[in-house]
Amino acid sequence: MYSIKVLLISASLLLLNACSTAIDEYRGSTPTFSLKDFFSGELTAWGIVQDYSGKLTRRFCVDITATWQGNNGQFNEEFYFNDGTRQTRIWDISINPDGSVIGSAGDVVGQASGSSQGSAFNWQYTLTVPMDGNEYDFAIDDWMYALDDKRMMNRSYMKKFGVTVAEFSIFFDKSARLPSCTTT
Repeated sequence: MYSIKVLLISASLLLLNACSTAIDEYRGSTPTFSLKDFFSGELTAWGIVQDYSGKLTRRFCVDITATWQGNNGQFNEEFYFNDGTRQTRIWDISINPDGSVIGSAGDVVGQASGSSQGSAFNWQYTLTVPMDGNEYDFAIDDWMYALDDKRMMNRSYMKKFGVTVAEFSIFFDKSARLPSCTTT
């Protein structure tokens, strides 16, 4: 009986992974998303975290300062969570000649990799997250969608053993210089 349950769970996980989206599905979609153009200068964004059941667990604001020297960039992200927690992540980003993107950050295991097609950018990496006095590694499947040249929606899926345990939704708006997280 136990082996049948394991087999059914394994088959379900394979089916869920088979339904994932590929970046090539966005080829030719508009507006075209450019990581380097969108993430340039100072940005502020707002987001939510939902658990595996869809329940809202946290809200946050993030101030980002992005700088570039050629095809090498650095994104300094300052997160402000509604529970008073603050977190800093500094990304070092490189855009390869073929357009693919690699990056690293202090809480990222190994190297992040990404690519874009049309209006979408997909970024994948393993993130170390502190919880209850321990640290856990989660696979992150991060999707950014250009809405126009000034606005973007970001959806991220945090997975453990192939199962989504949390989802993040983040909205970016560059249409006007918006207040930073510390002034909102």
